[in-house]
Amino acid sequence: MAIWIYAEHKDGQLKKVTLELLSAGRRLADQLNEELAAVLIGRDVAALAGPLGEYGADKVYLAENDALENYTTDGYTAVLAALAKEHRPMAILLGCTVQGRDLAAQVAQRLQTGLLTDCTGLELENGQLTFTRPIYAGKAFVKAVIPEARPVMATIRPNVLGLGQPQAGRSAETVKVAAQPGDIRQVIKDIVRQVSTRPELTEADIIVSGGRGMKGPENFKILEDLADVLGAAVGASRAAVDAGWVPQSMQVGQTGKTVSPVLYIACGISGAIQHLAGMGSSKCIVAINKDPEANIFKVADYGIVGDLFEVVPVLTEEFKKMMEK
Repeated sequence: MAIWIYAEHKDGQLKKVTLELLSAGRRLADQLNEELAAVLIGRDVAALAGPLGEYGADKVYLAENDALENYTTDGYTAVLAALAKEHRPMAILLGCTVQGRDLAAQVAQRLQTGLLTDCTGLELENGQLTFTRPIYAGKAFVKAVIPEARPVMATIRPNVLGLGQPQAGRSAETVKVAAQPGDIRQVIKDIVRQVSTRPELTEADIIVSGGRGMKGPENFKILEDLADVLGAAVGASRAAVDAGWVPQSMQVGQTGKTVSPVLYIACGISGAIQHLAGMGSSKCIVAINKDPEANIFKVADYGIVGDLFEVVPVLTEEFKKMMEK
């Protein structure tokens, strides 16, 4: 019984979380002496099978159809669920992304199986796949298993499992399968793309975020300057989004995006529980706030008590000097 990884992709590129899942899945498959397979769905996506093999897949199920050019809930659910019913994998793992969450819930319902969401850890204990996931808005963590249902299904946060090194020249067996998307109720009229040279928020290794302390939309420029020096993404708290300073796509938090970067720099963010739920799993948190009693300092690894309009430009200049060296 194989472990399956759903190979999410965008604009002809595999999502980083897909490669992270393959790296972790390879270790688990070796421990279980099982096969690791990737499921690749879309149109004209066969070229992506190569990287999937390099990152650990033994087999790639390639499901191509003109109707699958863009993601739709109905089309992708029908294809993945049908494949799972036919081949009966022991587990299906997906990234905890907008697409992954939507697809996982639909497929789990079709397969009548359990689903663990927003997991931050994955390991093998007593021969069972064991998942770590946050509860109570990130205040506590539990270890959970799905002992009887098959396949086990789970969505995993980006940036929590680590990315292994690809093995150049390693290839996976590509198995072309019939992709029958069925009746698709969703109609895509247009795709609006936001062009940016910065990394995507959920997959960024470094994030610079601003909150109510930014005082206005024009002041996010100083965060963008720091982000560009560090090669970081720019995020925001709900307060900044609700004020209309930045788009909702930048929101980090329980009602926004959940992130797990290596470095999270919070500027002018008080640290409401809603925000902490979305970034609490960051490897290192740096908080900049002029209020020494701000709740963000309780979770920060490093704290700077000061005016962000003075501190952030100094950090930007210092990082520039470091990068030049």
